[in-house]
Amino acid sequence: MQHPIDPKIDCVFKALLGSEPNRALLIHFLNAILERALQAPITWVEILNPYNEREFLDDKLSIVDVKARDARDCLYQIEIQLLNNRDLPARMLYTWADLYSSQLHSGEDYHQLRPTYAIWLLGENLLLDTADYVHDFRLRDASARCLLDHGGLWLLELGKFHADQVRTEQERWLKFFKDGASLDSEALPSWMQTPEMRQAMSTLKTFSEKDRAYHAYQSRQNYLREQRSIQRHLDELRAEAEQERAAKEQERAAKEQERAAKEQERAAKEQERAAKEEERAAKEQAQAIAEAERHAKEAALGEIERLKAQLRGQEE
Repeated sequence: MQHPIDPKIDCVFKALLGSEPNRALLIHFLNAILERALQAPITWVEILNPYNEREFLDDKLSIVDVKARDARDCLYQIEIQLLNNRDLPARMLYTWADLYSSQLHSGEDYHQLRPTYAIWLLGENLLLDTADYVHDFRLRDASARCLLDHGGLWLLELGKFHADQVRTEQERWLKFFKDGASLDSEALPSWMQTPEMRQAMSTLKTFSEKDRAYHAYQSRQNYLREQRSIQRHLDELRAEAEQERAAKEQERAAKEQERAAKEQERAAKEQERAAKEEERAAKEQAQAIAEAERHAKEAALGEIERLKAQLRGQEE
């Protein structure tokens, strides 16, 4: 190929799985990813929003997905997300719910709802507390009982996928999306030697060698670079704001601790003053008692002297 092409760039991704000539690739991809969740293999799909090269040349799309419907009217949404943000999980759930609820129109009943599957390929790891790279989220209780088997959300974290040996079709697709930019169409490795992977590689080759397609690829790649730069800047600003908030919180805590220490010191002084006041009052009370006792003794002695004098007068 003239130029290396990354299948994770959104216009390439959409051409791979969302173009009419590659409908067989979409079917193969869906069966590979959802194999255990499907009642039966998918044999036919209608692409609801097929790839349109002009949309990418105009550089108007920032969110790209593939939507399809199979012969049983089940719905599928596939999206690639290279950058994570804090609202991404909410966006995933919202877009699934929006697609699921879009099936019903006025006057239609709930029994007409069909399973809806959303598949997200993530360039950055989202669930950091596990090494698993495939996650499916469905309506289940704590005992894994399913409330309604109507599809769900599948997350594929490419950053965690490190399989050297390809054993399943799911692993083949994951390895293709992760390592596709380094592949040489003239010397494909053994794991790429399948009809589907050769067709996928043909799509990459088209972007590499046709000026119009490569212009769309470069345009989208530049757009994503700008988005990454903006995201990094926002992350830096958020980190600075968080550090500033933490510093202010630490300063506030230090002031609060200082205020508490002063309050404790003031209380200790107040307690000491109260103790001294109590001691002073006790001393005054003791002095008063002693003074009263002295006056009582003096009065008793005076009375004794008076009685003595009276006795002497009687004797004379």
